[in-house]
Amino acid sequence: MSEIRIGIGIDAHAFSEDAKLVLGGVEFPGHGLAGHSDGDVVTHALIDAILGAAGLADIGDLFPSGEPEWDGASSLGLLERAYDAVLAAGWELVNADCVLIGEEPRIAPVRAELRERLSGVLGVGAEQVSVRATTTDRLGFTGRREGLAAQAVALLRKRDTIVT
Repeated sequence: MSEIRIGIGIDAHAFSEDAKLVLGGVEFPGHGLAGHSDGDVVTHALIDAILGAAGLADIGDLFPSGEPEWDGASSLGLLERAYDAVLAAGWELVNADCVLIGEEPRIAPVRAELRERLSGVLGVGAEQVSVRATTTDRLGFTGRREGLAAQAVALLRKRDTIVT
C-alpha cells in the first residue's frame, strides 16, 4: 500500500465593500472579502489542507500578507504554486473536500464550475474535488453575515516519481 497523508485547512475573512467576492475562483455578486490576495476563503483553506498533508509550510509562509507581490493576487494562482510545491515534495492529490461556511451566497447553482476550476488548477478530475456549503443557523460572525469561513481536507498519496 502506498503512503497516504491527510491535511486540514481553515480560513475566514470579513466582508468588505471594497473587494469582489471570489470563492473557488468564481466571482459572485455582492460584497467581497477583505484579504491580502483576493480573499478566497475556499481556495485558501484548500491550499493549507494540501500543504499540511504534504508536511510543508502554511499559506502565510509561502505567500506572506506583508508582501506587496501577493496584494490582490488570484488565489487560484496561489493554489497552483502551492500544489507545485506539493508535487515537488513527492505527493499527489487523491481527493479534497471543501466546505464554505456562511449564510450566503448559495453555491449550488455554480457547484460544478467551482469543482472544475479548483480541479483544473490541480490537474485532477472534478470528481476528486468536492465543494459544499453550510450555514451556522445565524450563529457567530458568519451567521451575522459579517464574513465567510471555509474548511478543507485533502488526502495525498506518495508519488511514484518526484517532480523537480
